[in-house]
Amino acid sequence: MELEPELLLQEARESVEAAQSYRRELSQRLQGLREARRQIKESASQTRDVLKQHFNDLKGTLAKLLDERLVTLLQEVDTIEQETIKPLDDCQKLIEHGVNTAEDLVQEGELAIRGGVGEQNEKLWSFTKKASHIQLDSLPEVPLLVDVPCLSAQLDDSILNIVKDHIFKHGTVASRPPVQIEELIEKPGGIIVRWCKVDDDFTAQDYRLQFRKCTSNHFEDVYVGCETEFIVLHIDPNVDYQFRVCARGDGRQEWSPWSVPQIGHSTLVPHEWTAGFEGYSLSSRRNIALRNDAESSGVLYSSAPTYFCGQTLTFRVETVGQPDRRDSIGVCAEKQNGYDSLQRDQAVCISTNGAVFVNGKEMTNQLPAVTSGSTVTFDIEAVALGSTNNNEGGNFKLRVTISSNNREVVFDWSLDQSCGSLYFGCSFFYPGWKVLVF
Repeated sequence: MELEPELLLQEARESVEAAQSYRRELSQRLQGLREARRQIKESASQTRDVLKQHFNDLKGTLAKLLDERLVTLLQEVDTIEQETIKPLDDCQKLIEHGVNTAEDLVQEGELAIRGGVGEQNEKLWSFTKKASHIQLDSLPEVPLLVDVPCLSAQLDDSILNIVKDHIFKHGTVASRPPVQIEELIEKPGGIIVRWCKVDDDFTAQDYRLQFRKCTSNHFEDVYVGCETEFIVLHIDPNVDYQFRVCARGDGRQEWSPWSVPQIGHSTLVPHEWTAGFEGYSLSSRRNIALRNDAESSGVLYSSAPTYFCGQTLTFRVETVGQPDRRDSIGVCAEKQNGYDSLQRDQAVCISTNGAVFVNGKEMTNQLPAVTSGSTVTFDIEAVALGSTNNNEGGNFKLRVTISSNNREVVFDWSLDQSCGSLYFGCSFFYPGWKVLVF
């Protein structure tokens, strides 16, 4: 049975769309293959360059070390030669002086004898007297050959086998690094980098994370430690950054090869505290607030409502001061000046003693007290619209999770009106408190 023209046309269109989609998928896979081929080629070329440079450096260093050792040994030969030749030189001078004296005495004696007794009696008497004062039987001692140094060089050829063994074992070529970057998660003003081991036989002692702007030629260290996750702060929004990680094996000093670099960026506007508030001093990026010793008090708010539901808002307490029950760290629907704490309506917060407040009311559940290094996170999700049972008259309900020191509380927060974004804030009554937000 033949298909109707309209149905036939529709089927043809669907086939064309399917073929186009198939072609796109194949093109993407070809692009993936090209990227894989490029990575193999480029990494192989870089590895060759590294190997050649390393072994050239080794050859230069070894040649320099051998030359230095040769100079040292030659200096030892010179020293021994000079020290042992000097006594022989002194003895030689003494013998040569004796030979000259004896030759002069022989010549003088032969002349005296040749003149006869009668005529040369005075010469004979003078020569005999002179000869009696010279010790003709005193000979200097000349050392035997076995008693003087006979220099030689002791060269152990086994060093060649030792060096050969080390050289043959020196260096390895890895087809892939033992660790790879697993995930990049954007945060306001930061990126969370997570990595994992991909070599089961490799036991990692610690890891090293580096990053750079894609426009830069220089990587810089941002983390060295045993964790497999780190948030890189001071990230400019909508700028591409490159990340790489390596590991150091248990009991080893050298680092493994770098992971395949991954590119990430953050589209989220960095969280910032409001500048110019008298009681607080801010860092250059305005993401760190320090409660100073000014007498004024009040809530330091964010410069804008940059926190959105579905995100995680994190506060890290860098330093602590004297706690107060009115202290607060949290979020609110809107800025309300005139309050000295976020323990008020339309806000949720945690006090430095661990108490949790929802719309100004203290909850039964409590978190541990905030200490130096504590991290407090807020995770907020929209739950429902309409009236709620928790707060009469509320028409917008959020599910809030506050975590601190490995404990968390979960509760519903009712607002008078719907809001797409929230402010964050803090208040401390004594100086010394420093809080980073990200």
